[in-house]
Amino acid sequence: MFLVSFVHFFSIFAANFMIMTTLYLVRHGETVDNVNQIMQGQTQGQLTENGVRQAVMVRDELKAVPFDAVISSDLKRSVDTARIIAEPHGLEVVQTSLLRERDWGSFTGRFIPELKGETWPDDIETLENLLSRAGEFIAFVKKTYPGKKVLAVGHGIINKAVQAVYFDKTMSEVQRMMNAEVRVLEL
Repeated sequence: MFLVSFVHFFSIFAANFMIMTTLYLVRHGETVDNVNQIMQGQTQGQLTENGVRQAVMVRDELKAVPFDAVISSDLKRSVDTARIIAEPHGLEVVQTSLLRERDWGSFTGRFIPELKGETWPDDIETLENLLSRAGEFIAFVKKTYPGKKVLAVGHGIINKAVQAVYFDKTMSEVQRMMNAEVRVLEL
């Protein structure tokens, strides 16, 4: 009994002293396709003037946070947002395909309201693959930046998947992120 109690106490004690990585998860600024309700998927995308302003606002809000790294999806709309936010930190933006938006297959480039009620085509990235990428991203951040403060700029659906994996919830249980919204996760 004593040994079990000691082991339990030690595991709680050790867990409290684990190295935590703080992840600031951001959705890219507003894009032309967001405004026009076009399914962007893995297209590059272009920030609107408002999207640039949103990124500047996040930059100003987070300029005092001592980031150790800035990571972005390798799609232009996220890279542009990340570069704006990273300016005061003097950090290079590390790009990764793990943070790419969900591949919407033949829905890509289509007017979103017209998709309602349509049968999903087989070429859309599966939910399982999306969640797997999200898990790989979390593992990458934890392994590469232990104990660091990391800013990561992604997209609406992949960011939702990252949070679903982190909180062990379904995608529908995670609230949608607005453009340039920031959520903080302790890894």
